[in-house]
Amino acid sequence: MGELGVGVAAMHLVLLGDPVEHSRSPAIHQAALRALGLTGTYVARRTDGDGVVAACVEIRDGALGGANVTMPLKKAALVAVDAASEPARRAGAVNTLCFRSGAVFGENTDIGGFSDVWDRRGLPDDAPILVLGAGGAAAAVMLAREGSEILASSRRRGAVTELASRLGVTVSEVPWGVAVVGAVVVNATPLGMAGELLPEGIVDAAVGLFDLAYGADTTPAVAEAGRRPVADGIDLLVAQAARSFEMWTGRPAPLEVMETAARGQSTLA
Repeated sequence: MGELGVGVAAMHLVLLGDPVEHSRSPAIHQAALRALGLTGTYVARRTDGDGVVAACVEIRDGALGGANVTMPLKKAALVAVDAASEPARRAGAVNTLCFRSGAVFGENTDIGGFSDVWDRRGLPDDAPILVLGAGGAAAAVMLAREGSEILASSRRRGAVTELASRLGVTVSEVPWGVAVVGAVVVNATPLGMAGELLPEGIVDAAVGLFDLAYGADTTPAVAEAGRRPVADGIDLLVAQAARSFEMWTGRPAPLEVMETAARGQSTLA
């Protein structure tokens, strides 16, 4: 649990990144604060790596109760914090800053949030996993599901092997576009955000889908999944936000309120 600095009457929280203008995080966290009757603010702050360092100073001084960090600053946040969790260090990325034991602590709530959604949406635990992508989102997925049978594909040959080696996770690389029958497909690429299709046959061969991409409309992959167990990018956005919120406040996150805000249906934000 995070600790607010001495003398802070209201909880001031920020999102650090570039771009941040269209982020749903302010709506999610403002709705959560109001639902629990907590006085505070959550604002998006467009900044660079120096801004992450400055935010750490604000957290130490008590001017900020905490921060989220989004692209492209998650690596910079890992360098800027005083200490970080072991999963965050392995991932090489921090997305949440809080004040803990007199220092700025960094966490990667994407990893735990991914596991939370997996359980909540009933995705199979005993099926192999086919991860599409080899970037930061794929890293969080691989760490969250470490110990499962993980296969992965990237459009850049060798990227999967490089990522798995850096993480210390056992992953089998399969060619891009090759379907794995009976796997849970995890789309950790941007494909789908603007209506793009995943490679033909990928979803059809799957027993479940976790599509991290999201946009204004349902992605083609989620639509194609039909009656299979499905989780989407908004699910993960809310789950990682809930973990951040609980670190800052020490209170259980109001998940339903946060999801309503994330999906654009809230009057609270």
